[in-house]
Amino acid sequence: MVERESINCLQGEHLYLDWQNLPQPILGLAPMDGVTDFACRHIQKKYGQPALVYTEFVAVERLQVGDWALLKDLHYDESQRPVIAQIYGHEPERFLWMAVLLCELGFDGIDINMGCPAASVVHRGSGAGLIRTPVLAQEIVRATQRGVELWRNGATVHDIPGLPAHLIAQVEARRRTLPAAFQERRPIPVSVKTRIGYERPQAREWIARLLEAEPAAIAVHGRTLHQRYRGAANWEEIGAAAEVARGSRTLILGNGDVCSYQDAIDRAATYGLDGVLIGRGANGNPLVFRPNAEQLIGADPLLLLRIALEHARLHEETISKGHPPRFMPMRKHLGWYARGFPGASYLRRRLVQTSSAAEVEALLAPYLGGDGLLTPLFAQIPRL
Repeated sequence: MVERESINCLQGEHLYLDWQNLPQPILGLAPMDGVTDFACRHIQKKYGQPALVYTEFVAVERLQVGDWALLKDLHYDESQRPVIAQIYGHEPERFLWMAVLLCELGFDGIDINMGCPAASVVHRGSGAGLIRTPVLAQEIVRATQRGVELWRNGATVHDIPGLPAHLIAQVEARRRTLPAAFQERRPIPVSVKTRIGYERPQAREWIARLLEAEPAAIAVHGRTLHQRYRGAANWEEIGAAAEVARGSRTLILGNGDVCSYQDAIDRAATYGLDGVLIGRGANGNPLVFRPNAEQLIGADPLLLLRIALEHARLHEETISKGHPPRFMPMRKHLGWYARGFPGASYLRRRLVQTSSAAEVEALLAPYLGGDGLLTPLFAQIPRL
């Protein structure tokens, strides 16, 4: 089987993301708050090569309040392309100006979160709360699209009302470091990630309303807001969303409970989808996007532990930077990597107490420094 490639579409001398021309079915890394940070995306892209990656969602309200951490949360490197910035909120005008900023930062796409079930988000009418206000949801998509057009017609961060000077300076500095092709005022598609409904499944009517705003793509998580992440994802409803969108230029991707490459391929074919986003199934296993994942791990049983150590080092270099409390988000990743082998639970309990990459390396040294024979090494670990 030919390896899938993650590519941008070439138009003349300009690179831009065209959802229609991505290899299909599209297999992407789903955005997950508190998970898909800079280090995670880099590792997933390096070893899994998902066709798309998204940032964690960022509130559009942060634009005018002078949030110093805003650009840190929107940090990416060139290896992650095509990379999509995900944003959320409930005020269309803020989406318009956030779109200008994201275009200035060189993102390949902008995604609007209409699926977050967190009470603090939903109660403000954002995230999955927008399922109950389809007219506002449409206005938000169109405002974001208008922001992209404003940027393509020459708007810059200097045009964003109330944007603090320090953010203007940071955006301009980052823009100067972009490759020339990504400084061009190229098309930036706007997409949506949502759920099948609020209290009950209502994919047909909800997706039909979103389609009126003509987003480039809609990724549909197969649970309602009230389900949060409980129960099984309803792929029949995701399939219904695909039926509604058939004949439009909007692509439909499914999301929920996908744990392997073949599972993703099968679901895309079964439900008539343009692609699938893998979320929790990729945690601790970036190889999930590869058709030969089992062979790779079988040939090198220590591969995922080596990736875990590389991930920890990158997290420390780019996120925690000598501040042990900032290393804490890495612990859950380490726990996900340490599974599926004899003694994994013991190692996992140790790894989730680490506060630095050096501590992780010390714990993994008996394994990674061995002769590559995984089972004998793990057989020596006490089972508590």
